[in-house]
Parts: sequence; C-alpha cells; structure tokens
Amino acid sequence: MGDRAVVISAGSFAIVIPIPREPEKVVEGWLKSRRGRKELGLLAEKKARADAVARARRRKQL
Repeated sequence: MGDRAVVISAGSFAIVIPIPREPEKVVEGWLKSRRGRKELGLLAEKKARADAVARARRRKQL
C-alpha cells in the first residue's frame, strides 16, 4: 500500500481507507470500462450533482 489514506468521519468514530501508490494498476483487472478517466470523472460529478439536487428537493430546501 501507499503512504496516503482517506479518513471519513462517521460520528463517534473514523473510517480509514488506505490508498495504493498506483491505484489505476490495482483496479485495472476488475474495473473495466470503455470510457476514459476524464469521462468517468465528469459522469460521476454529473450524477452526484443530480443526487444532491434531488435530495435537497425531497427535504424542501429548493
């Protein structure tokens, strides 16, 4: 594994997820896609934005 990690605050405890030095090499065997990294990132941002708007509407914040 690498020297970096993601720390997620989960209330009274934290979740630590180690990040490999070369994550793309770790996932290349099980994460296959015809789309490039940039396209996948844009798609993820678009879906996250839509999800945030839908959540805000459900909570009557928009």
